[in-house]
Amino acid sequence: MKALIGALSALMGGVVLVVALCVIFLVAAVIASPFGILFANEPSPGAVPLNVAVSQINMELTDKLSLLQAGTYDSIDIQGAGPDWREVTAVFACKTAMGADSVDVAALTPDRVERLKAVFWDMCSITSSPETIDHPAVGSTAAWSEKVLHITITAKTADNMRTAYLFNSEQNSSLTELLAELGVIGDLLGDLSISQESVTELLSRLPANLSPERRAVVETACKLVGKVTYFWGGKSRVIGWDSRWGTLKKVWADGNSTTGTYRPFGLDCSGFADWVFYNISGGSYILGHGGGAHAQHTYCTPITWAEAQPGDLVFYPGDTHVGIVGGWDESGNIQIIHCASGYNNVVITGKEGFTTIGRPTYYSS
Repeated sequence: MKALIGALSALMGGVVLVVALCVIFLVAAVIASPFGILFANEPSPGAVPLNVAVSQINMELTDKLSLLQAGTYDSIDIQGAGPDWREVTAVFACKTAMGADSVDVAALTPDRVERLKAVFWDMCSITSSPETIDHPAVGSTAAWSEKVLHITITAKTADNMRTAYLFNSEQNSSLTELLAELGVIGDLLGDLSISQESVTELLSRLPANLSPERRAVVETACKLVGKVTYFWGGKSRVIGWDSRWGTLKKVWADGNSTTGTYRPFGLDCSGFADWVFYNISGGSYILGHGGGAHAQHTYCTPITWAEAQPGDLVFYPGDTHVGIVGGWDESGNIQIIHCASGYNNVVITGKEGFTTIGRPTYYSS
């Protein structure tokens, strides 16, 4: 760097240019290193934020757990937990930016997400075994057999992966430094900033005269797009990112095929709508007083589709699903933001399935 400064100073005769070039070179060097992961949430064409990538992998985890738990069991016993996503991220950064076929990790394009997924599954193994327990008759209770499914999740640590991946001294040094910044990586995982192209496009088309309250509803709803998986009965009264999202939980709410199974925690449709209004009100407004989609509908004034504005609520027949009007696409088609079980995430879709629309009392309170 000293030699470069000397050469450029003689050539250009300007200290300002030299300093600017040095800063550019240093930033480029950081981005090309494992520490480029710290830039992963910056907007980049074709890339997704880190927590969106994690959510995509958690969807695959959900699918694997669903296959294992398919069948009729009296109970499911699960032991262990998945690896710490902060450590997975650190290992991924060092393996990808410094290993064979190295590429930068500053933008999580689809190929980088696939590499991140590979690291996750290298650090996480899942096994299962069914057990039938015969219970003898007791008093008036007849003998019976209990069918139990045992699931074991074994996680590897970042230190385990130093050996597994045969990290060289530079990779080990970088990993040690990244592990000292787990708090920063944790902030990336819980980042609610908006950088996805589809979301920014939707927001760019919001009417200029839209009220601040409605704009806040749509912007806050967009903060979770692609980031939080569907979980039947999932609710959250947390301002900002809920640290439970993505952690393995048992579905405790009745009335769904997933009841009693384990999957990454997230939100259901009404839980998503409630979280949005709870957050924009600073925790003072609970949509539908904490009930499901039907309760939320009863706290709305009926309106027509022609009267729809961003921030209104839409419902399936029988109030089996709820979403939030996000705006319109370039062709004038209405766009709905909702946490959908069919997509296993918070998504932006068209009107598909929604038949009625209502205006929450929040706007008149």
